[in-house]
Amino acid sequence: MTQKISLTRYLVEQQRSAGHIPAQLRLLIEVVARACKGISQAVSKGALGGENSVMGSAGSENVQGEVQKKLDIIANEVLIEANEWGGHLAAMASEEMDDIYVVPNRYPQGEYLLLFDPLDGSSNIDINGGIGTIFSVLKKPEGSTGVEQQDFLQPGKQQVAAGYCIYGPQTTLVLTVGDGVAMFTLDREQGSFVLITENVQIPEDTQEFAINMSNMRHWDEPIKRYIDECLQGKAGPRGKDFNMRWVAAMVADVHRILTRGGVFLYPWDKREPEKPGKLRLLYEANPMSWLVEQAGGAATNTQQRILDIQPDKLHQRVSVVLGSKNEVERITSYHAGL
Repeated sequence: MTQKISLTRYLVEQQRSAGHIPAQLRLLIEVVARACKGISQAVSKGALGGENSVMGSAGSENVQGEVQKKLDIIANEVLIEANEWGGHLAAMASEEMDDIYVVPNRYPQGEYLLLFDPLDGSSNIDINGGIGTIFSVLKKPEGSTGVEQQDFLQPGKQQVAAGYCIYGPQTTLVLTVGDGVAMFTLDREQGSFVLITENVQIPEDTQEFAINMSNMRHWDEPIKRYIDECLQGKAGPRGKDFNMRWVAAMVADVHRILTRGGVFLYPWDKREPEKPGKLRLLYEANPMSWLVEQAGGAATNTQQRILDIQPDKLHQRVSVVLGSKNEVERITSYHAGL
């Protein structure tokens, strides 16, 4: 029987042989994984929690003006409580919090910064659809004494770890530390994440696209052109049929792309023309873009590589096109007028 490789063993081997992760980063990733196990448990209970049920609205809004679900708040608290005391973090930032969360003085302060979307796809909670947690890890800038928002405003290419945990039929953790992408599934009997796939690769070509078609009338012309060509199928300029997939949760759509290829689009549109996009650069676009690039795909904001973007604010938004390399390059070229 093939021996199961746990997340802990995988990280230790990365630390020993490849030298990709220092000990403190390894501990940080393990703590995030344990927090995700707790969130997975809360998700699986659903309405069975009675008065403590995770279902329904929390009756509040986050900094972006979005209605928060109970599970949004629960997941955010789980991640903070799990990570604040271990000594590996200096501060955290979350899509659900207005400002950064600095590790309290009563705990030792480490050299890393953790950013996360605690519950991506929360509109799917009450329908038992795909949801997940997305995270990104940065190093605190050298020579910085305290911690402030500016420390988090680093381009995505400076991430030292990134990943997500998807809570579906299986709870699956997907991770990169800059040496490819690995997938782990939670073995509930063993109580740990077990390696299922290493060196994940996204096919360069695809016949699947993911986009919210209800927004078509608001799209810019290059996006309309691309989708129209896909919809024309074999009779059109692409000469092949395409399928559309849309789960309304970035974590689920990206997981499908990492598993079998495809392209995901969440572009700028005319509904809110002053905003460059809907998705958050630091909590969603950067970690997902790095994962996709590490798996041989590509990610742009339709104009430039997402990982090269210099953030100027904590909750900055961005257009996102990512997935199979040749499709992403085609969409980006259309925006360049080619």
